Amino acid sequence: MANNSILTNPGALIALRNLERTNRSLDVTQNRVSTGLKVTGAIDDASNFAIAQGIRGDIKALGAVVQGLNNAKGIAKVAIAGTTSISDLLQTVRQKLTEMSNEGITTTQRLILEEDFAQLLSQAANFIDNAVFNGVNLLDSSSSNVNTLSNINGGTLTLTFQDLRTQVLALAGSSFGSATLAQAVLSSEFTDLQSVVNTALGSLGAEARALELQTTFLEEITDATEEGLGNIVDADMARESARLTALQVRQQLGVQVLGIANQAPQILLGLFQ
Repeated sequence: MANNSILTNPGALIALRNLERTNRSLDVTQNRVSTGLKVTGAIDDASNFAIAQGIRGDIKALGAVVQGLNNAKGIAKVAIAGTTSISDLLQTVRQKLTEMSNEGITTTQRLILEEDFAQLLSQAANFIDNAVFNGVNLLDSSSSNVNTLSNINGGTLTLTFQDLRTQVLALAGSSFGSATLAQAVLSSEFTDLQSVVNTALGSLGAEARALELQTTFLEEITDATEEGLGNIVDADMARESARLTALQVRQQLGVQVLGIANQAPQILLGLFQ
């Protein structure tokens, strides 16, 4: 090809190709700076983008599991609060039954104690009625176990329902019209309720602790997973900043070189003067 051509300018073509290459690199770097990501789509890096998408799915799934665990913890904590209130109440119930086991009290005194006893058991029933979180009451006889996902592989943790109402009703319906009957109730129905309450506290406490530990573990797993995702897709902003400056300088120089190359054909005009 003739070097002295007004139709084809090889120098300008080379300068243009280099400028376009610089512009493409500059676009990539500007995109990384604006998004903070070095892999924003499959075009950037197909394999790493696919891996990143899978990890993002895992992170969202972990978030859903943690949300479910937090909901279960709410159910457990409300149930524990209700059970603890009943446990505290039983101290006074035992006092009333012990007083009614005394043959030396008068009939009037016994009636007063029986009324106090009935009120206490009514309050215990109210504690059960109010131990509801998100529509779930673990202390009612109509309840069932609550299973919640504990990981993204389908594992579960269980909150075991505790039927306190049946025992409360059994104690409330007891007959203690005499000291002997009151003593019998104290050693039978009351002892049964106290045992059920203590068992419930132990079970619910252990299960709530398991939920708390699993939640903490999954939060740590999520943090580690997000860090791993960042290693794959996050841009090194310090490096990209330096690269952006260099490419901007190259772009300016490329424009100048292209301008010089485009002026070359004008030199040929001197041949026709």
